[in-house]
Amino acid sequence: MKIGNQTLDLQSPAVMTIINVTPDSFFAASRSMHIEDITTRVEEAVGWGARIIDVGGYSSRPGADDVSVEEELNRVMTGVEVVREKAPRVIVSIDTFRSEVAAKVIKRHGLCIINDISGGTLDPEMFSVAAKLGVPYVLMHMKGSPRNMQEMTDSNDIVAEVKNFFAERIAALRAAGVNDIILDPGFGFAKTTPQNFRLLHHLGEFRRFELPLLAGVSRKSMVYNILDTAPAEAMTGTAALNWACLCGGASILRVHDTLAAIEVVKLHNYYKNVNG
Repeated sequence: MKIGNQTLDLQSPAVMTIINVTPDSFFAASRSMHIEDITTRVEEAVGWGARIIDVGGYSSRPGADDVSVEEELNRVMTGVEVVREKAPRVIVSIDTFRSEVAAKVIKRHGLCIINDISGGTLDPEMFSVAAKLGVPYVLMHMKGSPRNMQEMTDSNDIVAEVKNFFAERIAALRAAGVNDIILDPGFGFAKTTPQNFRLLHHLGEFRRFELPLLAGVSRKSMVYNILDTAPAEAMTGTAALNWACLCGGASILRVHDTLAAIEVVKLHNYYKNVNG
């Protein structure tokens, strides 16, 4: 997968490190509002082996407050500028559902992956912008918005629902001219804990679309609810579920804890290849 003059090779799963330029993301240790904090996280992540840095300026935790376009743009610009300066060879992903934010950041800082939690449902211009810019697009399943998504968890069959969503949105992306698509089932977004685990159990079924799969379970409620703990104590549980995601065919792990994820990938690669 090409992003400008960079190549994302997914023969071995890639780790995508989260940089939240926000004051209110659900995992406090991931919040990096100051340039010094962003710099430290970027340098550590790249040193440990992250191949993608995902920069977001709008908290998508359940019930999150709205943020103006101007504020989100300023936050993402700040984060991406640090990444470009400190790690010019790493691939940058922009975590936004607003086409205006994606377009302006890419115009200033060069081609990036667009990581859209809404699958294009919150901004009808997003697909055309991704096509015009010629960038990869992460298509994630969600209903509603971060403010109300957990009120929209009714589903007769969450696996079938996500499959149908992907089929319809992939067709729309292809029609718009987007060539490189990554699928994200949206763990934790408009889903109950049992629904999240059902999706995880059936993750391999989404390989039918013959597109890379991204899995983001890092420190989410599907981990800490089961363990009766909190996001800050959920790293071990996250590592366990990241292993399950790799077994299900995930090509990208989106994480807060880079080193732990890198180690899970190394172990899984050895486990998968030792006998064959």
